[in-house]
Amino acid sequence: MELSVGQTASILLHINPSEVASLNDGINFFRNKETGKNFIVFKDGEVLRACKNLCKHQGGTFIRDIEDLDSRTVRCTKHNWKLDVSTMKYINPPDSFCQEELVIEKGEDDGISLVELNPPNPWDTDPQIPKDLETGELQITYLTHACMELKLGETYMVFDPWLTGPAFARGWWLLHEPPSDWLERLCRADLIYISHMHSDHLSYPTLKKLSERRPDVPIFVGKTERPVFWYLEKSGINLTNINAVPFGIWQQVNEHLRFMILMDGIHPEMDTCIIVEYKGHKILNTVDCTRPNGGKLPTDVAVMMSDFAGGASGFPMTFSGGKFTEEWKSQFIKAERKKLLNYKTQLVKDLNPHIFCPFAGYFVEAHPSDKYIKETNLKNDAATLNQRINEVSNVITWTPKPGDILDVGRLLKDPADRDGIVQMPPGTKIFKDSWDFDTYLDAMYVSSKDEIFSYTSWVIEYFTWAGFKDYNLVVRMIETDDDFNDLSRGYNYLVDFSDLSFPAVRPSRDHAYEEIRTRATVMRHVVKNGLLWDDLYIGFQTHIQRDPDIYHHQYVF
Repeated sequence: MELSVGQTASILLHINPSEVASLNDGINFFRNKETGKNFIVFKDGEVLRACKNLCKHQGGTFIRDIEDLDSRTVRCTKHNWKLDVSTMKYINPPDSFCQEELVIEKGEDDGISLVELNPPNPWDTDPQIPKDLETGELQITYLTHACMELKLGETYMVFDPWLTGPAFARGWWLLHEPPSDWLERLCRADLIYISHMHSDHLSYPTLKKLSERRPDVPIFVGKTERPVFWYLEKSGINLTNINAVPFGIWQQVNEHLRFMILMDGIHPEMDTCIIVEYKGHKILNTVDCTRPNGGKLPTDVAVMMSDFAGGASGFPMTFSGGKFTEEWKSQFIKAERKKLLNYKTQLVKDLNPHIFCPFAGYFVEAHPSDKYIKETNLKNDAATLNQRINEVSNVITWTPKPGDILDVGRLLKDPADRDGIVQMPPGTKIFKDSWDFDTYLDAMYVSSKDEIFSYTSWVIEYFTWAGFKDYNLVVRMIETDDDFNDLSRGYNYLVDFSDLSFPAVRPSRDHAYEEIRTRATVMRHVVKNGLLWDDLYIGFQTHIQRDPDIYHHQYVF
């Protein structure tokens, strides 16, 4: 077996002597015509720095920032993130990420090469030679959304159990009806992996039911900067066996089974992905990672699974005003869906797994008050992605339905084995048609009627507790009903985050401004329980206008 036993170096671009001599002080853009990859070189006298032209947020391309007079900053074309190339630090959002630098090697001919240093692949540590698998020995059962059950010999492992209730407040609901025995499956699990804190992966309604029957089930998460279970104590749910493990290190479960959690290159503080290996056969689950493990992933794995759908963000559906017309939104969504399809198709082709399964996109904006979102926020279809992959590769693709079972051993031996995928009997219910809305919406209504909201002081107390400040942004918060109409006797107030004050009118100084109209029941539920604002934004619970139209990175808890 060929191994990566040490650090390697890859030349990404060679710049010839005449191009080097022509470098301008400040920012210079380059493109490798053979690979199509883009790069930035910054020149300050005799000092050169270089990086990929790739934004860490969602992989957008940088262009010159027209507000930059010193030729030091670039602006991402996707969400207006700004990078100071002279320091390789992002300045919007402030105090966030650093850009990885490329090594600059000077040649004898006065040309230079941009070199990327590649550390050894952690999954190549202590390599295992794949062993033959018996029928039924390694099986994967799809339950719903991002939840898979893995049978690995006599051991059962479950990924990201969201199997009941909503996610992101009341914005997301399960598309598929999970198997009726889902709770029994969770209770028999030997280990559960939860990739990150978003509620379509870390589902407290699901874990509440599990904890009532088996609170000691072993749960594993990555040791992220923002702890996955930050809310556990306040949730009141009793789970007693949560394990946060370091990245890039094999966790040995038994003689034949081990797993390794890896971080996301774009959101290392939060997102993770996982490699599970059984008898030398690897299963790669990239989950929601935008750039899993910085783009360095194992090839020729037995099974790969990843998200596919898109439409999982509040942008642009919750925005209005300015360019955000219905036509603009429609064209943007269409273009983003196409980009995502192209990216996933190319990624699968490059990694060349034996079997690929798109998952983690089977949700629906089911509540009647979100009809507009459901009809407009179109998503990619898993079968369409699989069809495209089949056109450009020999990868076996699986479009799962709840309860379907994939027998990995059988398909590895014979990709044409029709019994390698066992489908549920005809007539089995696939799509949900009821979601028990009242149970969860009533809880939010109760929160919104809490006595604290009878006093205007809650606004100051909440934002002071949240602690976000020293940022030149003014936000107007407006409480609305479910249809985003002004709420009678609702709160309408300003927050100036430069000094965390609450002015009666907008300040006269130049400042970024946002108007956020929010369903009062959901906003107050978030405030009372100290929840993430992701519930508001990703959950489609807001209408937002901003001036200027630039991205603001806020951690509000």
